[in-house]
Amino acid sequence: MRKKIVAILLAATMAIGITACGNQSESNKDDNTITVWCWDKTFNIFAMEEAAKIYQEDHQDVKIDIVEVGDVDVQSRLTTAGISGDLSTLPDIFLMLDQSFQKNVISYPDIFTEISEKKIDFSEFAPGKTDFSVVDGKHYGVPFDNGVAIACYRTDILQEAGMTLEDFTDITWDEWIEKGKVVLEKTGKPLLTTTAGECDLLTMMLQSAGASLFNEDGTTNIAKNDTLKKVIDTYCKMKDSGVLQEVNNWDEYTGSMVNSEVAGVINGCWIMGTIQTAEDQSGKWAITNIPKLTNVKGATNYSNNGGSSWAISGNCGNVELAEDFLASTFAGSTELYNNILSCGAIATWTPAGDSDAYAVPNEFFSGDAVFEKIVDYSTKVPSIITGPYFNEARDAISVATTNITNGADLKKELKKACKDKRNNKSFALYRFSAQISSQQGHRNK
Repeated sequence: MRKKIVAILLAATMAIGITACGNQSESNKDDNTITVWCWDKTFNIFAMEEAAKIYQEDHQDVKIDIVEVGDVDVQSRLTTAGISGDLSTLPDIFLMLDQSFQKNVISYPDIFTEISEKKIDFSEFAPGKTDFSVVDGKHYGVPFDNGVAIACYRTDILQEAGMTLEDFTDITWDEWIEKGKVVLEKTGKPLLTTTAGECDLLTMMLQSAGASLFNEDGTTNIAKNDTLKKVIDTYCKMKDSGVLQEVNNWDEYTGSMVNSEVAGVINGCWIMGTIQTAEDQSGKWAITNIPKLTNVKGATNYSNNGGSSWAISGNCGNVELAEDFLASTFAGSTELYNNILSCGAIATWTPAGDSDAYAVPNEFFSGDAVFEKIVDYSTKVPSIITGPYFNEARDAISVATTNITNGADLKKELKKACKDKRNNKSFALYRFSAQISSQQGHRNK
C-alpha cells in the first residue's frame, strides 16, 4: 500500500514538474530578456554591464537583466536545482568558476546547455582555458577572464623602507621574506595579507613550480609531494615572521588593500579592480611577477589563480539569443575587452589581445603598460593537473595547513589529508562518487 501511495505521489510530482518546466520554457520562448547571474560589482558585473551596452547597440529590443549572486550562492542554487530536478529558479546565463565547471557538468548535466561551435569559434581561445568547461568533447562554457597571478606593491611604502619595485622582481620567496622584514620594521606594514583557512596563495605557489595535487592517473599527490611540503614550510615562515598576516574574511582582506594597511597584494590579475576602488592611491601601485620557491626544480615566477566562464542554463528560454549575445560580446568583441581592461579583465579571447589598448600606460599602476605585462606573464604559467576534483584537494590542504601553522606535524597532517583513499582512487574522487551515488539515489526514490 505504502509503495502505491509513494508511486502516486511521485507521479503527481513529476507531472507538476513537467508542467512547470514546460510553462517556464513556453513563457520565455519569445522573451527578449536575458537574465544573468554574476557576483563582483567591480569586476564581472561591470564586464557584463559593458557587454549589455555593446549588444544593445544593435539589439535595442533585448534587455540584459543582471542579478548579483555570490559565487558560493551560485553553487548552492545550482546544487539545489540539480538535486531537485527543478530548473525553473535558474537564470538564462550564469558565471561559473573554472575550477568547479567540470564537476558541476558531470554532477548536474541538465543544468548546462551545450554551446554550439557553429556560433562560437572556440579555437580563438587558448585550449588551456576552454578545457575547464569541456566534457566529453562538448563545450559548456564561454571563457571570460583569466587569473594570471600578479604581485602588486605600494611603491610609496616600499620607498619608505628604502626599496623599489625592482627589489621584488624575479626573486625567491626566501628573499621576499627577508625584504619583507625590513619593510615591516621600517613602516609597520606587512607585505601581504591572506584570508585564514583559504589556500589561494598555497596553490599559486605550488603551480608556479609546475606541481599539482594530483597524478596523471587521478590519484592524489599530497602526502609525498615534496614541492607541497616546501610550499607549506615557506608559508609558515612567512606567517611566523609577520610579513604575511592572516585576516578573517574577504572584506577584511580587501579592506587591508584599500585602507593602506598592507604594502602588497598577490593574487589573480582580477584583483586589480578591487585595488583601483581606492582612487586616492592612483599612481602609488605597481605590478611585477610573483616570487618563486627556493631550490625547487622547475620553479618559476609565474602562476594562476582563478578564472571563470559563462554558462547557458538548462532553463534558458531562448538559447539562440543567449548564444548570439555571448558570441557577439565575450567571444567576438575587441571593444568589450578594451572597455573592461580598467577593471583587470584580461582577454581570454585571443584576437582582443592584439589590441593597441594593451600597450597603453596605466596611470593608476605607475604609468606602466600593465596589461601587456600580464599577457606576457600568461605565456609563462606552468601547466598542472587539475580535473573536476581540484576544489576538494584544495580544501584538504587548506585544513592541513591551518593545523600545521597551529603547531601540528606537517607529515602527519598531509597523510591525514589522504587517509580516505579507496581502491587506489583519490579521496576527492571517492567523495565525489559517493555524492553522485547519493544524488542518484535521491532521484530514484
